[in-house]
Amino acid sequence: MAQLLSIEERLNKAGIVLPEPASPIGCFANTVIHDGVVWVSGQGPINAEGELEKGKVGQDISRETARAHARLVGINILGVLNATLGGLDKVDRVLKLTGLINATPDFQHHPYVIDGISNLMVEIFEEKGIHGRTSFGVASLPNNITVEIEGMFTLK
Repeated sequence: MAQLLSIEERLNKAGIVLPEPASPIGCFANTVIHDGVVWVSGQGPINAEGELEKGKVGQDISRETARAHARLVGINILGVLNATLGGLDKVDRVLKLTGLINATPDFQHHPYVIDGISNLMVEIFEEKGIHGRTSFGVASLPNNITVEIEGMFTLK
């Protein structure tokens, strides 16, 4: 019989260290909790050095790099949830993710890019990481970041 891993063990197995959340860049909160749902405001790809990943996908950023950036945003969202809730074990499931991609008008691989975060959520939350999702390209994002993703999560 297979041994079930805790969320913390799955993070460790994946080599993920949760970052401290970045401060919002406008008049909004990183999270809002209401009626057992946590809304996480749009987060960007902040790397381990604390720098934003910037560029236009389909022009100077490949779809593979953008997918890695979407995974990085997922790690940042997990960090926000961890700081807000005092632990990811309080998350019941991932409900929905919305991914915006700073892309050229002819870019067509939006689902591929946002799979970077979707795969991470399934890796960490297993079947409770399967979620609804919307992804689309936009002409620009704050600070020229490559991707911005927001999420909705239910609490136990």
